[in-house]
Amino acid sequence: QVQLVESGGGLVQAGGSLRLSCAASGRTFSFRNHAMGWFRQAPGKEREFVGHISGSGGDLLYTDSVKGRFTLSRDNFNNIVYLQMNSLKPEDTAVYSCALRPTSYSGRNRADSSSYVYWGQGTQVTVSS
Repeated sequence: QVQLVESGGGLVQAGGSLRLSCAASGRTFSFRNHAMGWFRQAPGKEREFVGHISGSGGDLLYTDSVKGRFTLSRDNFNNIVYLQMNSLKPEDTAVYSCALRPTSYSGRNRADSSSYVYWGQGTQVTVSS
């Protein structure tokens, strides 16, 4: 049993920044052993992969549309994953969710939502022009 809770969303103007947090908890859970992903979903659109970070934080993957603007990091002592979003665009408007990847899924596509099992409730990010 794993619980993920996102926070940090809000309304910002284009060009602004937000830092999203994903706090993880669970009775049988070693946070540092699990890769984490961020996804987003805009109204009327399918869920889209944003980024992935390995358990150690050393392996990072971003979708092309956010490369150079978004940065993933993690604090394994406090069981938190962060998504720093800079130079935000209206096209970034969406509900952002974090997700946990089981260790047994290491051979699966990191950009595919089916590679993740536990999901947070999501936090709304709205970017105005």
